[in-house]
Amino acid sequence: MSIIIRAADRGDVLSLVHLRLTNAERHVQLDPVIYRVPDSEAVRRHFEEVLSAEPKVMILIAEVAGEVVGMVEVVLLADPLDHQIIHPRRAAEIHTVVLAGHRGKGVGSALVVAAEQAAAERGVSILYAGIFAPNKEAVRFYSSAGFGAHGTLLSKEPGVPLPPPA
Repeated sequence: MSIIIRAADRGDVLSLVHLRLTNAERHVQLDPVIYRVPDSEAVRRHFEEVLSAEPKVMILIAEVAGEVVGMVEVVLLADPLDHQIIHPRRAAEIHTVVLAGHRGKGVGSALVVAAEQAAAERGVSILYAGIFAPNKEAVRFYSSAGFGAHGTLLSKEPGVPLPPPA
């Protein structure tokens, strides 16, 4: 199976929408409290905007036999401000989607390798893959691609009372 990785262009918008919505449906099955299926028109507008603007988001797609079967988004983050205590490093978030029938065949790995190269060319020195705990498959995938724990992200909804002590 030959996998072609290339930059997405405006002609790929419908494929990107399909990938995003398919991925959302799968995530809703994991945890409907965390995930949702966004409005398809909003997703279309997002990709049209991203592909026509100054690139703060890089999108690469994977094709197999002429069919778009996956994508990776690399979202460039703002550089740390001078007053912060962490060392300034150019960072980006990475989000990978591969259609179900093509998982486990090297598509995701090829996308991540290409994303790493594209990010490095833009001066990125660290990639983050934010994954909510219920998505164990994503944790396994990114771990196998060399991503490791980098701290802990805690969250709380304002106004929601604390649970009673155990």
